Amino acid sequence: MIILSTLDITTTSWVLAITAACVIGISKAGIKGIAIINVTLMALAFGAKESTGLLVPLLVVGDIFAVIYYHRHTQWRYIIRLLPWMVLGVIIGVIIGKDLPQKIFKIGMAGIILGSVLMMYWWDQRKSKAVPTHWAFGGFIGILAGITTMIGNLAGAFSNIFFLAMRLPKNEFIGTAAWLFFIVNLFKLPFHIIVWETITTETLMVNLKLLPGILLGLFVGIRLVKIIKDKHYRKMILLLTAIGAVLILFR
Repeated sequence: MIILSTLDITTTSWVLAITAACVIGISKAGIKGIAIINVTLMALAFGAKESTGLLVPLLVVGDIFAVIYYHRHTQWRYIIRLLPWMVLGVIIGVIIGKDLPQKIFKIGMAGIILGSVLMMYWWDQRKSKAVPTHWAFGGFIGILAGITTMIGNLAGAFSNIFFLAMRLPKNEFIGTAAWLFFIVNLFKLPFHIIVWETITTETLMVNLKLLPGILLGLFVGIRLVKIIKDKHYRKMILLLTAIGAVLILFR
């Protein structure tokens, strides 16, 4: 069981955690591909294992605001394609999460993400309007997303690749991702509370103190999204996803 008291948290850890909360808000508002930043900051502040439980409730709060703001843009047919596979991936992640060597996990994940980004870039250069329709594409991406979201809260890169492949416009991309991760993060909560015991009364008290950071991030993120044009948004997501994959190796 993770025992964490707000009285024992250093000033440096609080600064890192509040910054991470702000990044969560920006990400949930639609600036995708930067999740590795908040994951890294929280791990530096509280440790890798402890930070997973601290992050999930904050992610749920961000999801709630994103769902409320972007709900009218949600494309449920894409959620239905991906969600069952992500649920399966989460269950696999619960089982292997305690024993999987971190180094193997990081190298494998970074390699798959970078390969997928290169594939998407090549796809864009072909100027093809076709989208992947085979169930295996959604299945492969969904299972990987489920495993990585349970172990490291890092599924965003895989969902980015899926939604980019579906060629969703900016607002549809954000609205669909918001509902998908709201459902998945709620599904993860019992495993963190009961199985891994990384969410406790103490961690929830820390979460409460970090809420202003999320609200600030949402405010900033929504304004950034309005400025970025659709054609530039796709390129930005590809670039941030690739950078995030590289940063995973140094986490």
